[in-house]
Amino acid sequence: MVALRGLARSLTGHFGFEPRNVMLLDTDLNMAGYHGDAATAMQKRMVEAMQNIPGVASASLLDFMLLNGGINTDAIFPAGTIDLRAANAAAHAVVYKVSPDYFRTAGTAILAGRDLTWHDDGSAPRVAVVNREFARRIFGSMDKAMGGQFKLGNGWSIRVAGIVEDGKYGNLAEEPRPAMFLPILQSPSTMATLVVRSTRDPRRLAPAMRTALRDLDPGLPCFIETWTEQLSLALFPSRMATISLGVLGLMGAILSITGIFGMAAYSVSRRLRELGIRLALGARRAEILRTALSRSMKLLAFGSAAGLILGILASRILAAIVYHATPRDPLVLAGAILAMALVGLLAAWIPARRALSLDPVTLLREE
Repeated sequence: MVALRGLARSLTGHFGFEPRNVMLLDTDLNMAGYHGDAATAMQKRMVEAMQNIPGVASASLLDFMLLNGGINTDAIFPAGTIDLRAANAAAHAVVYKVSPDYFRTAGTAILAGRDLTWHDDGSAPRVAVVNREFARRIFGSMDKAMGGQFKLGNGWSIRVAGIVEDGKYGNLAEEPRPAMFLPILQSPSTMATLVVRSTRDPRRLAPAMRTALRDLDPGLPCFIETWTEQLSLALFPSRMATISLGVLGLMGAILSITGIFGMAAYSVSRRLRELGIRLALGARRAEILRTALSRSMKLLAFGSAAGLILGILASRILAAIVYHATPRDPLVLAGAILAMALVGLLAAWIPARRALSLDPVTLLREE
């Protein structure tokens, strides 16, 4: 059940961005001969061309795709730090370079401050949008982070212009980590990917996107896919581990059910003589049934408690395998307890019911 819950979260969960209805257009401006300011100008034209396509809600650039198997990090120092050696870093943050409107396009919520704009260029003061974990770890709180300054390892002094929600950057199992998003005009990158959000089926945009790019420069290579397709490869290991664990868990559950049924049936069968005597002495059938079930349910309760404790102790191992897996999940706990209780009750009730349907003399003779 833990594995199934983790699989459901990996299929429908929010990772700090919303990949549905988004197309990605990957191109290499270096291969087409664009460098420096020419590359930056072309990137801006590409974004504008995508925004003019009917059915496009927004478009932006991102230099390094999230959950793509790797991340870029940089050391973060408090604003007054002079010695920028790695040992003095307050934290190491994931670094992305984005164009304006990226957060709306990616479906990332802005919690405070503002988005980046085209005015955040090389002639403007250096700014960044950081995530909530960055604000907490570097500044102590979101309120202190807004408008605050920090330094990068190269000596740049950067002011926080906005704060966004936390997300998943390297892999699904990672703990919350600091991340910052720099304006692509202040930190140019020729390897940026176009992120295009659609108001309809995004795959219908692919021909128009190719045409728009070809109109800008027929020599530009491009590769277009949906963000969901791009993530399928990144999420494949986690999902396969989850499915494998789920299959093993199902096999274990079948063995457990078989064992519980056999244990309960054997427990009742050993007490047939006792049940016959109680019936012969006039005991009510409800009392006999309760007596037959009590010992099995006690054994089941002890076994379930031990299993729950072991499951909780193994939560760290499960979390490393299954996305957001936790045996402390109320639904998982309730489901496991209810399933074991029903199986144990049914396993004990069937032989007990059969015994009560017989004549007491027959029960005594069988014993």
